[in-house]
Amino acid sequence: MSIGNLGAPSATATLGDRLVRLAGSPGLWIAAFALAAVAALTLKLSLPLGPNAWDTAVYLDAVQRIRMGQMPSLDFFAPVGPLGYYGAALLDRLFPLAQPMLLVNWALLPVLLPLAAILAASVSARSRPLALALILPLLLFAALPINLHGLYPMPGFDGYGNYNRHVALLLYALIATLLFVPRGRLATGLVAALMLTLFLVKITGAVTGALLVGYAILAGRLRLRDAVLAAGLVLAALGLLDLATGIVRAYLADILALLALNTGALLPRFLTVASVKFNVVGPCLLLMGALALAAWREGLSLSLDGLRRLAASNLGWLAAAFLALTFFETQNTGSLEYIGLWPILLLILLDWRNRSDRLRPVVLVLALAVALPSAVIVVERSARALLGAAGHVALDAPELGPLGRVSLKPETAQRAAVMLDHYAKHPEPYRDLAARGLGPSAILYSEIDYQATWLLEVRQGIVALRAWEAANGRRLNGILTLDFVDPFNRLLDREPPRHVPIGMDPGRSTPALEPRTLAELARTDAILAPKCPVTAARDAIRAHFAEALRGRRLVALSPCWDLHLKG
Repeated sequence: MSIGNLGAPSATATLGDRLVRLAGSPGLWIAAFALAAVAALTLKLSLPLGPNAWDTAVYLDAVQRIRMGQMPSLDFFAPVGPLGYYGAALLDRLFPLAQPMLLVNWALLPVLLPLAAILAASVSARSRPLALALILPLLLFAALPINLHGLYPMPGFDGYGNYNRHVALLLYALIATLLFVPRGRLATGLVAALMLTLFLVKITGAVTGALLVGYAILAGRLRLRDAVLAAGLVLAALGLLDLATGIVRAYLADILALLALNTGALLPRFLTVASVKFNVVGPCLLLMGALALAAWREGLSLSLDGLRRLAASNLGWLAAAFLALTFFETQNTGSLEYIGLWPILLLILLDWRNRSDRLRPVVLVLALAVALPSAVIVVERSARALLGAAGHVALDAPELGPLGRVSLKPETAQRAAVMLDHYAKHPEPYRDLAARGLGPSAILYSEIDYQATWLLEVRQGIVALRAWEAANGRRLNGILTLDFVDPFNRLLDREPPRHVPIGMDPGRSTPALEPRTLAELARTDAILAPKCPVTAARDAIRAHFAEALRGRRLVALSPCWDLHLKG
């Protein structure tokens, strides 16, 4: 049976057949996914706390700034593109009670799902089962804030890697488009839309996408004129956006600043990717070897025609996508690594399922060995997080609103509260560690109990600030927090100071202070310094903003917070 005939309707189909056919509709699955997401965003859900959960609050900081009229890159330094922040701001406006981990994870759904529906409709015209085989994995990986690798063994939802997950899903859709949508206007439009989205989410995603589009031209999957037209559409859209707002030039300036701050050898990054994702990298290299052997046995030549056939083959595509996705992962490891290989693996499985070649079982097993780990891990980690939540207790932090709607094991919650008190009463050991450039733990931010401690630390700061304002009859006009994350303006509905980075990672996303930044901070009433615990990163951020602290009055706000007050 050819692919084009798969799923063809029968004139004598029964009601059961029609229901089965309806259940096999990719469009129905996409619509059901969207409705489920809307329902989840509407409800006051409490989710199991996971590693690096405070990364989610970086988006909330951006959302608050956008609500106050600020624009990414123009009014605040951002490590990635603006679209993810605007997507989160849109969902926040529509669903103000949404749990932030879901809200941020689904920030690109308003763009991704329509593009996935167009892709599915194009493929369904030839084969609905094939379209379903492309769309269901995409929806699986988009469903929950779960990464494919984590340092901490306890289950929970991942608060980090959000923009990497967004890019991974977009690259999956781009590869599926290049391979399964016939050349023409539709393919050109989808490529342009996906490349524009990739650029506005994360520039390394756009670079990876450009590599894939370039390969599609070499492989004959995309005409050069169509690629030029797609590039023209992307540039025209960016040009209009920049003329209207100036945000594109500012975004590129931020990227150049990040490149200046982030230097280092590339080889260690490749080794990190290979070690972290060996469950995919190992079988993928073996699969490419098996396919190369099969091509050699079939008489592959190194002539120009032979190289063209190799480029258009499944082996060529697998090698090109593997290299492109590896490049992306070297830039920031940790999300949905290599899920974009599935559309190519699907073609390999379809090609080899009926072959009589002796390598058939080897190729099929290796293709599944590449594909299955990612799917199994995301299902297993999701199930562990959801099932484990049955024995959880809610974190006692109602002052944090949706950000505080998390659950964790009773003993972990108890430990978080004890550690907050311990850090306040015994600061000296942590000052000593910070002075040596060490933290309380080598994987402190991945530890769920620390993430709970941080939330309780923020709660203490919120309560103390409100009490101070009530006692002094003064409403602080805005706040800067000398920490990686700054949730206070969002939680107190204040205006954040402009020209200050979000997600302050010393040495990576803290460019030198500009005069306009110092002028803005001089107008900001409150600068908060957290102390539970003192860390090398917090000390570095405080030193970075030392000039902005001069002339301020120091107030011991609470055991875990110092307030540097203007006036």
